[in-house]
Formats: sequence, C-alpha cells, structure tokens
Amino acid sequence: MNAIRSVAEFHRLLSLPSPRHPLVSVINLSESVFLLDDIWKGFVNMFYCIALKRDATGKIRYGQQEYDYDKGVLSFTAPNQVQALDVYNMECGSGYLLIFHPDFILKHPLANGINNYGFFSYAVNEALHLSDEEEADLITILKKIDKECAHIDKHTQTIILSQIELLLNYSDRFYERQFITRKNSNHELLAKFEQVVSEYFNGGHALQEGLLTVQYIAEKMNLSPNYLSDLLRVHTGQNTQQHIHEKLIERAKEKLSTTNLTVSEIAYALGFEYAQSFSTLFKKKTDMSPLTFRRIYQ
Repeated sequence: MNAIRSVAEFHRLLSLPSPRHPLVSVINLSESVFLLDDIWKGFVNMFYCIALKRDATGKIRYGQQEYDYDKGVLSFTAPNQVQALDVYNMECGSGYLLIFHPDFILKHPLANGINNYGFFSYAVNEALHLSDEEEADLITILKKIDKECAHIDKHTQTIILSQIELLLNYSDRFYERQFITRKNSNHELLAKFEQVVSEYFNGGHALQEGLLTVQYIAEKMNLSPNYLSDLLRVHTGQNTQQHIHEKLIERAKEKLSTTNLTVSEIAYALGFEYAQSFSTLFKKKTDMSPLTFRRIYQ
C-alpha cells in the first residue's frame, strides 16, 4: 500500500508549491488540482486531516466504506487510515484543508488528548454540518494557523497547537449541537438502536454469537462506533457500552425473577462465555449477586 508520508508530498499531489512548514499546512482547496497519479487508487495518509469544504464532488473510500465527498462540511481523518479517491471524477470545490503530522504534536498534551476527540474515528458520511457563523469561526482559526506557518521560530509550535486545540474544541461543541438539533433523525437512530438490541436478544443471537458488542450495533445502524457512542452520550448520558451493560442487567433481572434457570444458564443465554464474568458485572451494577437478587425478588 502506498503512503503519503509528508506534507510536502501531499502538496505535490495537489499541484501546490512546497509548504512553508514541514509538518503542518493549511491548504486552500480552490487553488488545488489533483495530479492524476495512481497513488489515489489506494493509499495510507500519515497525518491528521481536517477538511472544511464547499461544492466538492466525487467519491472517497475511507476504511471499508465508500462515501460521497460532498456530504457534510467539516470532516476529520486520522493517520494510518486506508483511503482512495476517484480523482478523475472529483472536484475540490472551495474551502480549506488543515493537515498536520503526528510528529508536530509530540511532547505536547495534545499528543495524548487528541484521541479524546472521537470525531477522528467517525465515518466520512458523519461529517459536521456547520451554520454560517460556525463556519466563519473555524475559517478565522484556519487563517491564523496559515499565517503562523510563515513564522518558524521557538513560538511557532505552541501558537499553532493552541489554535488547533481551539478548532477541535469548537468542533466538539458544534457536534454536540448537531446531535441535539437534528431531533428527527436522531430520534429515529435512538429507536433503531433499541430495535437492534431487542432483536439481538430476542432472536437468540447471544447464544450463537456471544456478548452483544458496540461494533455489532454500529454496523447494523451503518454508523461508526464512536459516532454512535457520542450520539447516545449527548441524548442519554451513557455511551454504547454502558447501554449494553444496562440492557444485559435488565434481561438478567427478568430471567432471575421469572424463571428457574440457573445463573450459568442465564449467563450463557445472554452471551457470556463464563458465568463468573456475568456474576461480576451483575454485582458491580446492582451491588448484589445474582442469587441474592433472585432470593429477594422471585
């Protein structure tokens, strides 16, 4: 698999002059033209990319899925992800692309904290839709970063990283706003979540496939695991894994209080490989063992 390893190489592939800084760049998409290079058919990008785009067209493959490049306004991609672009039928449109190499954030708190921004793991079709005011705020930040790239001195990294953190924090706020304001679509997603969970248990999948996982639910809902967890957290205060545990305990309580199944039989019916793992989770969530619960409520 080919890799785009440097900011300079990315500039070359977009027919742009050499970057002013070797590890970070703000690219004006309206000035970019994709070189017709075979690398676009499948490559690994070695840096973080934040794309704020308008009027873009074409297809992009990110991970295992293909998406329309024009969906959404602001999208995030992490290093070391397999991508492919149909550059023969793609137009950059207008907007900006911020790229920065992981080496640029080394020895800075952002190196550890960047994984807390879950949207770097969202699918491309889960891009952020911005209001005009929100978009203007982010463009202001991008222009400040671009301006600072011309000054390479002892202050450069600190100033640029503070702006990148500001952009990420704004994006975090805007995503939370999007989760809240898109009520109709999100209500449908929450209903779909409940349906997937119910079908898993009612259809006997737990016995065949084991414990219900975040990945399983996300795939059934055509969402990335992080996007699903963040959506649920905003609306319910709990992420996907916490919801799975809650559903497991609900089912366990029902079986303990209404059937004569042994604890082991209940554990296996819920997908646990070991009964002890089930008992440990049950006690953690209810402050009592399964047998104690049964004696009290059966």
